[in-house]
Amino acid sequence: MSKLSRENAALELPGAAPLPPGPGGGDSRANPQQALVDFVTGTAFDVLPPALVERCKRHILDTLGAALAGATSQVAQDMTRLLQMEEAAPQSPVWGTGLATSARNAALLNGIAAHALELDDTGGCDHSGAVVIPALLAILPLCPRPVSGRELICATVLGYDVARRVLEACGGYSAHNGAGWHSTATCGVFGAAAAAARLLGLGAAQVSSALGVAGSFSGGLWGFIHDGSQSKKLHAGRAAEGGVLAALCAMRGITGPGALFDDRWGGFLATFAAGSAVPEALTERLGRVWKLERCSIKPYASCRGTHAAIDAAGLLLGRLGAGSDEIAAIEVRLCPFLNDMCGNTHIQTLAAAQMSLPYAVAARLVFGHAGLDAYGERQRRDPRLLAMMARITLLVDPALSADGEPEITLLTRGGDRLSLRVEVALGNPANPVSDRQLRDKFLSLAARALPVTQAQALWARGMALEGEEDISALVRLLIPNQRDFI
Repeated sequence: MSKLSRENAALELPGAAPLPPGPGGGDSRANPQQALVDFVTGTAFDVLPPALVERCKRHILDTLGAALAGATSQVAQDMTRLLQMEEAAPQSPVWGTGLATSARNAALLNGIAAHALELDDTGGCDHSGAVVIPALLAILPLCPRPVSGRELICATVLGYDVARRVLEACGGYSAHNGAGWHSTATCGVFGAAAAAARLLGLGAAQVSSALGVAGSFSGGLWGFIHDGSQSKKLHAGRAAEGGVLAALCAMRGITGPGALFDDRWGGFLATFAAGSAVPEALTERLGRVWKLERCSIKPYASCRGTHAAIDAAGLLLGRLGAGSDEIAAIEVRLCPFLNDMCGNTHIQTLAAAQMSLPYAVAARLVFGHAGLDAYGERQRRDPRLLAMMARITLLVDPALSADGEPEITLLTRGGDRLSLRVEVALGNPANPVSDRQLRDKFLSLAARALPVTQAQALWARGMALEGEEDISALVRLLIPNQRDFI
């Protein structure tokens, strides 16, 4: 008998009744999560041993007593004042709506919105824009004075830098995300905390505490990848919210660990990247290499891991001079990491389809593009799209680098065969979208929530941001029907 089994046997209470079978029947051991669901939904009070009931009442009272005493503690009082202050403060807008809410909730909701359709930037923490910018604009009502465009730009750059450096200190994207962590959430919270602390004008000790507290708010798993669930969409918002709360905690004097990245038990790197940490990456060429410069702007509404394949498919179709109906087969040679992340063919939900490389390639071949309109429910059921996906074969090559792009091969019905690997996808800083392409993307998306003239005014102010002495007018343009600012 194992030590755990002996401990569990010693804790078994007399009079324990067997648990009822799960509502789904069968052997729930094959799915531990379902076993928990069955346990939670199927356990009635009547099966609890009387001794357990008595013990539980004591734990409830013990906890309530501790909490009542703890309510007089300094940290509980500080947090209470912080939240009361935030509730009483001017509210932050929820972009694209007429709603307003607390700074933390605004950061959460706007971060979710920024990442919801897989159209936000990448190459930072990974999705730094959807973390840092919602955090910064959410705290504007809490800043001691009006914020200029130059101050917003500076805080944004610093947030991107910190978030990316934490990821690189974890060993980089492939190592950290390959271990199952979603770096947008785990590393992004540090960027949001740093940026918010800067805009709030916090001192050095407070900034340190903000980063230390942010480490305890870090989290985010790739579990969504297996069933197309929506938790990924929450990660950017949760990191933005965590960064805002960490900065506000520090502003109120709540302390966080001052050596969080040291190699010791309980440290961030020792816990999240024990086998891959590169701690020197936190400060290597700090202030000389700006991490925002490595970030990509997405031209397609899908995971960045699919973009080089989309580009290659389009280029090959043009070089072959063929229509999509002439394509007999498609081969995709890719590394195991990319296959695990984007090799799925589950497209029942938008979230799942946006993480599917086969769907992205098929959409480019069938619809001629991989923009947001290629991922609608009708498009996901299109017989031509489904037939094209059926012609795709994924060839996993362990010799390929985890950071490398896939090779695409198209075979025509006439026997022509052509292969291509696009090493630098469109949107990468080395292959950037043009100003016209970016403007068209912005206006097409912003006009879904704002009047076109207001979206155009927002674009114009944003492109002249460094000249804004007070960015409140720009922020007002994120609220629909603000005609006074157009």
